[in-house]
Amino acid sequence: IFLDPWHLRHVEKDVLIPKIMREKAKERCSEQVQDFTKCCKNSGVLMVVKCRKENSALKECLTAYYNDPAFYEECKMEYLKEREEFRKTGIPTKKRLQKLPTSM
Repeated sequence: IFLDPWHLRHVEKDVLIPKIMREKAKERCSEQVQDFTKCCKNSGVLMVVKCRKENSALKECLTAYYNDPAFYEECKMEYLKEREEFRKTGIPTKKRLQKLPTSM
């Protein structure tokens, strides 16, 4: 079977690529993530009220990435590269990145 290297299935477009986007956006918004996490830890049950500012800053940062077409393309290309590698080797990225044993 010939597989079009650019064709994306529904699950890839709607689940797998957005997952990469969320992971990368969290990394790029790490300062806001840290501020919000710290606020929540320090506020206990009052975090909903006390951490509005931090929550808004985090949402704003993440949303800016989610709505950026260039960021989507970057994540899509990363996904396609991983998929192509998987199709060649049969080894998922997670397993491939794990350190191979040096001695048996």
